[in-house]
Amino acid sequence: MSLQRRLLLYLLICAPLVWGVALYFSIDRAKHQINELYDTELIRLARQLQSTVGPTLGQTEDALPPAPQEGAPDAGESDVRDLAVAVWDQRGQLMVSDREGVQLPNLPNRSGFVDESVAGRQWRVYYLQSLDGRWQVAAGQAAYERDELIYGLMVSQVAPWLLVLPFLLAVMAWAVRRALAPIADLAAELTARNADDLQPIPDKATPAELRPMLRAMNGLFTRIEALLVRERRFTADAAHELRTPLAVLRAQWDVVRRAGSAEERAQSEMKLDAGLDRMERLVTQMLALSRVESGVLPVFTEVTWPPIVEQAMSDCLPLATRRRIELACEWPPEGRYPMPLMGDIHLLTVLLRNLLDNAVRYAPEGTAVVLRFAQDTLTVDNAGGPLSAEALTRLGERFYRPDGQQEIGSGLGVSIVHRIAELHGLEVVFGTATQGQGVRVQLRFDAVHR
Repeated sequence: MSLQRRLLLYLLICAPLVWGVALYFSIDRAKHQINELYDTELIRLARQLQSTVGPTLGQTEDALPPAPQEGAPDAGESDVRDLAVAVWDQRGQLMVSDREGVQLPNLPNRSGFVDESVAGRQWRVYYLQSLDGRWQVAAGQAAYERDELIYGLMVSQVAPWLLVLPFLLAVMAWAVRRALAPIADLAAELTARNADDLQPIPDKATPAELRPMLRAMNGLFTRIEALLVRERRFTADAAHELRTPLAVLRAQWDVVRRAGSAEERAQSEMKLDAGLDRMERLVTQMLALSRVESGVLPVFTEVTWPPIVEQAMSDCLPLATRRRIELACEWPPEGRYPMPLMGDIHLLTVLLRNLLDNAVRYAPEGTAVVLRFAQDTLTVDNAGGPLSAEALTRLGERFYRPDGQQEIGSGLGVSIVHRIAELHGLEVVFGTATQGQGVRVQLRFDAVHR
């Protein structure tokens, strides 16, 4: 069901309910006011009757003058059949009455209002005792007279509302349609947009109720655009970087097929294996980079560093053994927790593996790579030559590798480290190790998380 139909349905249900409640209280209040008015008139009539017939009781006729006939010129709109008066003496004998008063019951020693059924009709009667107890006066009125007035007033009030109800519903439908017009305009604008149009939707002329939704949509557009930019950049970089290794592999395979001697074939196969290793490392690093830049937030838990260090060193151990590099890890003094952190264990393993892999790969053979944990920092030192200022500035660029490197690489490891560190509120600082020798990489909390 559409929002417009839902609002109209609620209005159609709630409006009669509200009218019904208001009508109920209006009838109740009108009944109270009318009863108060007519009760006052009955009291006044009974007192007038008592003061009029009291001095001459028993000396005049025992009946009141006849009531004006219906249609008489002086009758007006009155209906005297709904009124009755009667007077009884102390023995209960009817002394004075009109035509309707004959039927009123005699209630000796009773004063005040009584609701009685007289000749099948409900009456409200007021009884008044004389001061000396010689007679009793009663003035009554048919309850129908009061109800007729109440219902007449209510009908006169409700009838106009019922007559204008169709017009009111039409106005409400128009108002609901006008109120929901911004939603229809927004839907039309989104429908007309191209798939690559992620420009924010202006919200200046938008109703206040829709602005939170527009802000959320604009934020979503921004995130989608950033994701598309990353994906396009990743695709372009992958196409660019994979083109050369594939061409080299094809050329090396041609050399292997055309090798004339066993020695030449062995050398060609070694070069082909090296090319395959470079291709495997490039694809692995690109998949890792794609994962950390996917925009999906990792699930953070309390980090326990020893298993992460053990896994990362195990992954780097074959390269360290080949290059005769010693891997070492220094922990903080007993009683101090090494760099407390909430993070993703798998991503932190990738980060530490890339740091150790770069340190081992570019350290001189026969040296050491040391991983040090402090209370709020993590550092990796090797004995390689210090990097130039230009190299330090460009570290982290995708597919950038300083000149003169002998080991194979893709130039993506530092980019991956930067991205994972950013996700964990860390920053990566490159510098020179102690005594101006070697390269040091330090992980520390960024300015926001310090």
